[in-house]
Amino acid sequence: MYLEIVSPEAVLFSSEVDSVVVPGVQGEFQMLDNHAAIVSVLGKGIVKIHVHTQEHLEFDELSGDVNPEIDDDKILTLKIKSGTVEMKDNKVTILAD
Repeated sequence: MYLEIVSPEAVLFSSEVDSVVVPGVQGEFQMLDNHAAIVSVLGKGIVKIHVHTQEHLEFDELSGDVNPEIDDDKILTLKIKSGTVEMKDNKVTILAD
């Protein structure tokens, strides 16, 4: 599935991923490949991006907030204050503050 994380300033992340875990207001939840369509409000927390490999990722200078997890280089993390997430047609779009 394809994940795009957008802040008011820039696109923070844009790539194919295996799954993504987001901090919903009622608790965190995970979306996998071919997940049902969903729109949800996000709360303060950490977005966990599961990638197969980092070789294909191209980080520009604006994606400095997306960091590899210390224990597992296949998991990238991003702290957010709030936002919304939409999953549709195997594309996840996160609008993050």
